[in-house]
Amino acid sequence: MTLSWVQIVRLGLVQLCIGAVVVLTTSTLNRLMVVELALPAMLSGALVGLHSLVQITRPSWGFLSDAQGNRARFIIGGMVCLSAGAALASWLVALGIAGHGVGLAGSVLAYVLIGMGAGASGTSLLALLASGCAPSRRAAAATITWLMMIFGIAVTSGFIGAMLDPYSPARLMAIVAVVTVGAVVLTSAAIWGIERRVIPERLPDETPLRQGLAEVWAERRTRVFTLFVFLSMTAFFLQELILEPYAGLVFAYSPGASTSLSGAQHGGMFVGMLAVGIAVSGLKIGSLRAWVVGGCLGSAVMLAVIAALGQVRVDLLTPAVAGLGVFSGMFAIASIGAMMQLAGQGREGREGTRMGVWGASQAIAQGLGGFAGAALVDALRLSGSTANAFGMVFALEALLFVAAGWMAWRIIDAGRLRAPQGQLVPGE
Repeated sequence: MTLSWVQIVRLGLVQLCIGAVVVLTTSTLNRLMVVELALPAMLSGALVGLHSLVQITRPSWGFLSDAQGNRARFIIGGMVCLSAGAALASWLVALGIAGHGVGLAGSVLAYVLIGMGAGASGTSLLALLASGCAPSRRAAAATITWLMMIFGIAVTSGFIGAMLDPYSPARLMAIVAVVTVGAVVLTSAAIWGIERRVIPERLPDETPLRQGLAEVWAERRTRVFTLFVFLSMTAFFLQELILEPYAGLVFAYSPGASTSLSGAQHGGMFVGMLAVGIAVSGLKIGSLRAWVVGGCLGSAVMLAVIAALGQVRVDLLTPAVAGLGVFSGMFAIASIGAMMQLAGQGREGREGTRMGVWGASQAIAQGLGGFAGAALVDALRLSGSTANAFGMVFALEALLFVAAGWMAWRIIDAGRLRAPQGQLVPGE
């Protein structure tokens, strides 16, 4: 028995919850630490980078869910851990001590919890989708679940932006309580009973973790795709921690306005993902390679526009950021479609492990990209204007997107991955 469309949508609700909680830490709290608390962007970048670094444990979570066959436990437990970390991080920001002494130590703990929770819940969810979906539904399932995640991020960003002004610590904590408690409750209700109806009960896998990871890494398609994920996600995340500070420092946006800017970006991503999902799955328009490359090059153009706006001080930032979101969504959903297809190929019973490997590559890229972007801005602001500092980082990200597009053109062919020296086909 495979997942029905209703069950796929229910799993998409879990992705929605993950996105809603994570956006608190990568968007709202980041802005509050840099602008309201006047902490270095490098510090908030390091904390978000820590949550990404912790997610190098994703292969372990994926392997454990493969071996033990109870993915729902990891999904719900991970969401509890993620929400607890987000609540702790928010509380420390509300107290104004997130970057000093005991508060900094507490922030480190909070972001470790966030990384562990996101890794356990997200990896196990994707593994359940890959192992429970019929092959013909995997690409569509990826589109549905990621659209719901982006929808959750966009709605949460818009909700926080509307409710946070005028800013107060009490108002922040009330919003955080609604988001985190709601995420745990909705996740538990959405996942309940799905796994035992779809995945037949199996005996525990006694394969050691190291051997299981080695078996998956020995697959050439897994290694090639891991490299592509790393390069493209580094480009994708380089602007994540600097876009809202850019709006606040260069265009004088308020906390609520800059948070709403993130909502516009993720709303654009929703549109881009939906367009690709309809075009590829429904209308059969375009190849996987074309959508990935087009999304990368379009993102590069929009980043150049965002950098230029800071030089001329023309406030067209919101439409430019929305455009960046559209092209980023196109690139992301095409890449995720390939990931879902490849996760079910190769040695049986290793879907979670493959998802974990690719998730770890993405997490490392996210941490590296986010921290590097924040650190570069801090360094460049010491020797030049604020607008120039941000503009140079956006330009660098544009170049990385061009490089990712070139790599996608080389390794993706007719919707399937191939190594530089030969095509990767399902039986390989």
